Amino acid sequence: MPLTRRGFTGMLVATAVTPAPLRAQDDPVLAAIRSPLYGTSSEFAKGMVFLRERGNPDVVPALLTSMRFSRGRQGRIAEVMDELAGQKFGTDWFEWMLWQERNPQIVPHPSLIPFKREVLLGIDENFDVFLKPEHLAREQMKIRFEEIAWGGVRKDGIPSLDNPDLLPAAKADYLKDDDLVFGISINGDTRAYPLRIMGWHEMFNEVIGGVPVALAYCTLCGSGILFETKVTGRRKPLVFGSSGFLYRSNKLMFDRETHSLWNQYTGNPVVGPLVDSGIELKQRPVVITSWGAWKASHPKTRVLSLNTGHRRDYGSGVVYQDYFSSAELMFPALVDQSRHRQKDYVFAIRQFGAARAWPLDAFEEKSIINDAIANTPLVLIGNPSKRTVRAYERGAHQFEQRGETLLDETGQTWTVTETALERVDGKTLPRVAGHISYWFAWDNYLGDAATVYGG
Repeated sequence: MPLTRRGFTGMLVATAVTPAPLRAQDDPVLAAIRSPLYGTSSEFAKGMVFLRERGNPDVVPALLTSMRFSRGRQGRIAEVMDELAGQKFGTDWFEWMLWQERNPQIVPHPSLIPFKREVLLGIDENFDVFLKPEHLAREQMKIRFEEIAWGGVRKDGIPSLDNPDLLPAAKADYLKDDDLVFGISINGDTRAYPLRIMGWHEMFNEVIGGVPVALAYCTLCGSGILFETKVTGRRKPLVFGSSGFLYRSNKLMFDRETHSLWNQYTGNPVVGPLVDSGIELKQRPVVITSWGAWKASHPKTRVLSLNTGHRRDYGSGVVYQDYFSSAELMFPALVDQSRHRQKDYVFAIRQFGAARAWPLDAFEEKSIINDAIANTPLVLIGNPSKRTVRAYERGAHQFEQRGETLLDETGQTWTVTETALERVDGKTLPRVAGHISYWFAWDNYLGDAATVYGG
């Protein structure tokens, strides 16, 4: 049965929350918003009357947290939220989260910070490393605290793979030729990371071809992005994990040195000590393709072993099967679906001071697209059946494909490699980093700041 957003939300509403100590005697608003989770029936009733008479929607974000995790009190909480916000969403947590995203002018009451900390630390006390009060002030964050959502797992509940075991291609008999892999080649070091394994881990930290990198795979937004982790001014490469938190249906990863939270989609720190560091992780090229195609073009590749140190069902099509087969999102995010459906795939590039996306279905009519981003001419080579796109700078050339051969406007042949297009006379055109993504993530995070290929 396909996974629906309502079904998943309902499961989370029933999740147990253990109270953490907190003093609310001096703040009647804090006492009122705590009452649905931690108060007696009398305290809860008085709290809801107080908030309704107070009449300010600044408590709706906190009540939204209460409604998500309370048992048996959601209806009464929703009545108060409906009245304060002038909406009629009832107990629909998903719609309330979208309303919250649409209304950034509503600044939450200051009690949201201690209350939401209390709730989240009741789920996992290890969340404290991400939620230090000194980093949660509105002006110190790059995202809105009220929109950070618990993703259903604890810190490192989705464990990263750090320098995992690899196999030569000939020994990877567990893989089927049509299994999709992330293919990476850096300085001649060529590796494959099957999506059927990475879906359970969503992150690896590796050194490939002498370059420290991390693959940040957000299954919810369909994007696997390869980042360099050696950052100018820092002594050691950053090492990343999955925090257990989401922002607009995108994972918030964290670095293990400072425990700052990072936007997986942009490679920027958004909460914590590194917020004002100016760091933006550099992307490296990565491609999704079938194991059969990758192995044929890279016979000396190495590939992830099943011996990851974790017990998971790494079978084909197992991880997130319901989500990947559904048109629905599991967590809320606003998206413009006038041009594309929210889970249509696009190929995304953010380079050269610009951002542009190419719908994957644009490659169904032709496998070669000559285009540009900003003032940089590009050629993109795609195969939607394998979810494969590679992009290269093309200079003044125009390319076409005849059979399996890539030709320029003069009829000269070029060879496609993981680092560049190569001509027989030694001329090369460099590869440009990009990644596959669901449309909703691209539209939600970049929106009007980006352009989209229209054919």
